[in-house]
Amino acid sequence: MSRRRLPRATLAAATLTVALATLASPALAAPAKDQAARIFMVNPVQSSGDQSLTDAKDSATAVPDAQYATAALRNLDGSGGLSGKWAYVRSETGAAAKLADAGTYTRQDDQFEQVMAYFWVNEAQEYLQSLGFGSELPGANDRAQPVRINQWGADNSFFTDKKAEIRFGKGGVDDAEDAEVVVHEYGHAVHNAQVPGFGTSLEAGSIGEAFGDYLAVEVGAAADARYGWPRRTDLACVADWDSVSYTSSTPHCLRRVDTDKTYADRVGEVHADGEIWSRGLYDIRRALGARTADRIIVNAQFDFAPDTSFEAAAKATIAKAKEMYGAGAEAAVRKAFADRGIPGV
Repeated sequence: MSRRRLPRATLAAATLTVALATLASPALAAPAKDQAARIFMVNPVQSSGDQSLTDAKDSATAVPDAQYATAALRNLDGSGGLSGKWAYVRSETGAAAKLADAGTYTRQDDQFEQVMAYFWVNEAQEYLQSLGFGSELPGANDRAQPVRINQWGADNSFFTDKKAEIRFGKGGVDDAEDAEVVVHEYGHAVHNAQVPGFGTSLEAGSIGEAFGDYLAVEVGAAADARYGWPRRTDLACVADWDSVSYTSSTPHCLRRVDTDKTYADRVGEVHADGEIWSRGLYDIRRALGARTADRIIVNAQFDFAPDTSFEAAAKATIAKAKEMYGAGAEAAVRKAFADRGIPGV
């Protein structure tokens, strides 16, 4: 997910040079204590409101110290690395991060991206767990998610279903520096765990991109509330920091989840068409509140087909809203999709 967007079929077919044995979840050691780490509060543009921030070739001084926060790396497995219950991170760009130094890295260090990836993948799964997934509702990718940093060698990130792995690219703002890029890609992993092979049609691929954007916004907003972090940019703007390297106008946004696009505006490109679906999800959130909306949205995805259409996915989400919360929720979800011109709802 970046300005150079590759078709999902291409990504799924990307050659992977890492042996399967290296991707197996490591044996769990004794549970480790939480480790303090230095991270961005979602991203430094959001937390500062400063649209003039630039990458400056990974310079540590390009981002003020005030835009970092110290937070706990939770659910570590005691192996001594960035490996735990919900995520494990590998990198071949720079040495592996040392947990003892996790509180000292800045964005000029390759290890900072490793720490960001671990923290935000764990945070995303903890958010899903807080909604009941994995307890009262089925688990949604409740496993140790494999992640690799800078393995693509270009300014692009992606989820590959061959290894169920997320890979984060480099160039401009390195992708794992922006929590919304991290969580967007995790959204693809969630979809694939719910419906193996999800995204085999144009409309299903568009839904996948939309859900990744929407989940990124939701997890970031929940983290801001959880930790008391400031948000000084528009909630609906996705990847404010990553996009400074390839957008000239402000505010800097990779995409938005509040556009006025409708089904009639489809152009046949998954990221662009995804803004139709993500606006529907965002309107469900505004109508029902984040928790109720997200429980419906994620739970409905178990009923999607790998090649689902907008119409079929909308109908499944409407039905799940009625099942979980009754006629009022059903009506709100139906209206959100009808307002986007999705047929048959």
